[in-house]
Amino acid sequence: MYIRGDHAELVVGGRLDVRSAADARTVLHDAVDSGEAGSDLILDLTGLDSWDATGLGVIMGAHRRAGRADRRLVLRGVPPQMQRLLIATRLHRILAIEHAPAIDA
Repeated sequence: MYIRGDHAELVVGGRLDVRSAADARTVLHDAVDSGEAGSDLILDLTGLDSWDATGLGVIMGAHRRAGRADRRLVLRGVPPQMQRLLIATRLHRILAIEHAPAIDA
């Protein structure tokens, strides 16, 4: 897994799973905490190959932390299979997803 970027936009690639969760959590929390209140933190998932429940938990944790910091976590480039998971779990109603095309579930 890799994460590149700053407090405004992060690009995530590879696998976001139990092995990479601790590192990803640290980077996401630092990005949320170092940004300006009222601003968005874009999380570009275009290069993400897969995630597991732990990886999804990291994203949800960053979403909650962003809310407490008066920021918004916005997912960009969510791969189709992950969009289906977000719809199945109804998390698409909670998370901000940029340019999410309609998917037949």
